[in-house]
Amino acid sequence: MNKVNEHKLSPNNKLRPETQAIEHAAQVIGAVKKERDPRLDFFRGVAMLIIFVAHVPGNFWAKFIPARFGPSDAAEMFVFCSGFAAAIAFGGTFRRSGFFMGTMRIVIRCVQLYVAHLGLFFVLATVCAIATAYFVDFNYIGKLNLTYFFNNTSEALGALFTLTYVPNFFDIMPMYIGVLALVPVVILLARVHPYLVPAFSIALYAASWQWQLEFPAEPFSDRPWFFNPLTWQLLFFTGFAISAGWIKAPPPNKWLLIACIIFVLALVPISNWPIMRAIPELKDIRAELILGFKKTNFGLLRWLHFLALAYICVTLLKGREQILRHRYFKPLIKCGQQALPVFLLGMTLSWIGGIVLDQIGRDALGLSLVNLSGMSILIGYAYLMGWVKSSPWRQTGNKPVQSVAPSNKDLNRPVAQPAE
Repeated sequence: MNKVNEHKLSPNNKLRPETQAIEHAAQVIGAVKKERDPRLDFFRGVAMLIIFVAHVPGNFWAKFIPARFGPSDAAEMFVFCSGFAAAIAFGGTFRRSGFFMGTMRIVIRCVQLYVAHLGLFFVLATVCAIATAYFVDFNYIGKLNLTYFFNNTSEALGALFTLTYVPNFFDIMPMYIGVLALVPVVILLARVHPYLVPAFSIALYAASWQWQLEFPAEPFSDRPWFFNPLTWQLLFFTGFAISAGWIKAPPPNKWLLIACIIFVLALVPISNWPIMRAIPELKDIRAELILGFKKTNFGLLRWLHFLALAYICVTLLKGREQILRHRYFKPLIKCGQQALPVFLLGMTLSWIGGIVLDQIGRDALGLSLVNLSGMSILIGYAYLMGWVKSSPWRQTGNKPVQSVAPSNKDLNRPVAQPAE
């Protein structure tokens, strides 16, 4: 809490307006000077690049992403960081402007994500249509499972706009909208008691598993959304609650760190298919734990694995956060700062990259070309979006603006002229 809020005003001891203005300016300047924690943006940036690599069809590089060595993957990193960032981005609005304005900001963000989801769909549908027409040996419409959309467009459009038609490649954004829509509910619960937040989140997660609460993904089948927001909210609100200070992350502890490392390493053999093919008995162990690996309903093993990884990273970086400010890491941080536009472009480029690989081949040179050029484009795009969002056109340049006192003649003129 800042000093102005802590200053108790009595009827005879009120701050003068000039003093209030000075203190407010000091707070603003202090807020500007306060450095942003680089860890959130760094790991979000890493997640964006991993998601790109993972979604390039037939990408050999995807064999080395974290998902091949444990239950959790970049999706968990994305959702947790999104929850952590949401508490920072929206929590202040709820505190400063009240519940109604905070809720309205959530609604606006959900609408933005909804529009982004539709835009991504139509862009990729267009890419697939053009590629299928141009490269007659490949049916990219079928490969992206868009045959229903092109064969039943009038029916599919209604399902698309109501989110009852969600092809697998387009599944992350609807889930994000779903969990974000729960934020106002969580804020109300936190006002009663912060511990009601994890209680609600766990109860909703358990109910979703118990009664198979899901959202339909196709009008012509019973397939649900690939990411169920009613279960993935557990991870989202884990990040949200830690960021908001409602729950505390465990402090650095040598024995807990060792336990987390052992836990993570123990899951590698039953998460890596080449290892399981070499040791068939491991498949039986995985089969016993298969519910924990489930991605659609966010198996608990994925949650525990991610939390263990997060604890390891946070503990090892404790007191060394400034390492992430090194110039070598700035591209990743920039990608994390522009996560949404980078994600949208990354999903588009990943499919285009698959089309390119179909034409040039998936040898080492072709894979390197697609992966490295794709990541380079994403990094460049992140810097471009950061520059655009800084509103460079509002900068006045180096010349100081000279103010001229108006003459009496000027004072008699209207403030604005009628539009012509």
